[in-house]
Amino acid sequence: MKKVLTIICSAVLLLTACDPKPKETVADFQLPAVDDIAMYQVNPRVFAPDHSLNAVAARIDSIRDLGVNVMWVMPIYPIGIEKGKNSPYCISNYTAVAPEFGTIDDFKNLAKVCHEHQMAIILDWVANHTAWDHPWLKEHPDWYTHDEETDTIIHPRPWDWLDVADLNYDSRDMRRAMIDAMKFWITEVGIDGFRCDVADGVPADFWKEAIDELRQAAQPRKIVMLAEGKNVDNFTVGGFDMNYGWDFKDSLLHVFQNGMPAEYLIEADRAEYENLPAGKVKMRFTTNHDHSTEATPVVEFTNERGSMAAYVATIFLHGGALIYGSQEVGYPTPINFFHYVPVDWTANSSLYQEYKALIHLYNEHPALRKGQLTTYPAQDVLVFEKSDAKERFLVLVNVRNNPSEAAIPEQWQGKEVEDEMLDRDVELNTSITLAPYEYYILEMDED
Repeated sequence: MKKVLTIICSAVLLLTACDPKPKETVADFQLPAVDDIAMYQVNPRVFAPDHSLNAVAARIDSIRDLGVNVMWVMPIYPIGIEKGKNSPYCISNYTAVAPEFGTIDDFKNLAKVCHEHQMAIILDWVANHTAWDHPWLKEHPDWYTHDEETDTIIHPRPWDWLDVADLNYDSRDMRRAMIDAMKFWITEVGIDGFRCDVADGVPADFWKEAIDELRQAAQPRKIVMLAEGKNVDNFTVGGFDMNYGWDFKDSLLHVFQNGMPAEYLIEADRAEYENLPAGKVKMRFTTNHDHSTEATPVVEFTNERGSMAAYVATIFLHGGALIYGSQEVGYPTPINFFHYVPVDWTANSSLYQEYKALIHLYNEHPALRKGQLTTYPAQDVLVFEKSDAKERFLVLVNVRNNPSEAAIPEQWQGKEVEDEMLDRDVELNTSITLAPYEYYILEMDED
């Protein structure tokens, strides 16, 4: 009997020893639903000139306090030197971290810190092209697009991105290598998905193949996939959860800069969502790393007040909110993400608090981010209602840098409502005059 027990115990110990240890996780971390996401874009080059991943981790409380629940980190891979411009989107190794940003352990620590603060973390992925000194060029030249006449590898067309080489998606072996590299970050590092650069430049059937494998590899965890694109096949074929509201941003500029009617934004919102499959989301923004290279929101929308009016008009029509790290302190000059640009995170605490208050409302009231939309077309003030079974809100945004009058919808007239930003009661008449770039977020008491 003792011999039998000894054999059984030995077998149990052997099985236990052979069982791989589960990856370190945060037990109560949950990836937010796609229509509940409030995203923060991290450009490591505004946090520190070196070891910037640690600098991002050191600011995690300030970032999380904004109310965001997903952190998108721009590329942190080794950057190509041959023909290079120091762009983080010129990648020479898909499964390593550039010394400028830190080490892979630093990135793992950032992912751990995000999860501890109930934030998902997604990583920028560049599948359209690589650096000219990526090992694949010498080892597998057939994995790249060749000029038909000269048989030489080309840069991506029609763009002038001369620092990168165009990948050939007719190559099954290249596709396999690309998916394996993506899976490394999911299974070995524990990230929660990807923001995929130039997604419209990569065949949608590749994205389906990749995303299906990534979701399977992540089990039982879920991942979120964001396409930098605007094609509907990002969703219908590729399997992405979100893509970019590029057209809405263009419309925003037409309204704020060129004097187009405020109702133009209502039409832009409708156009982006009319063919969208259920459950998919357009990411909406007033800036990102590309746009802030030209002008930051406080300049692009005339001044600080214009930048906030534009932000309210952007995130509450249909959700999908993004904050680009630096806009919350009103950084005034362009940020060239090819180089380190120091940002003073204490420069504008009142603006930080305003973004924080807006994202708080966004999180606390599902009706505001994903409720039923009722619109009231007007020339100078964007007017719309958001509602669900529990709450009703009226949002008014003056899109002009001068006082503007707006008609109050009939069902709101004579009502006493709560001004959510100023925490005060307001009695509505038949119309209201808004100061330059002023906005209201008003809640009706249904009792």
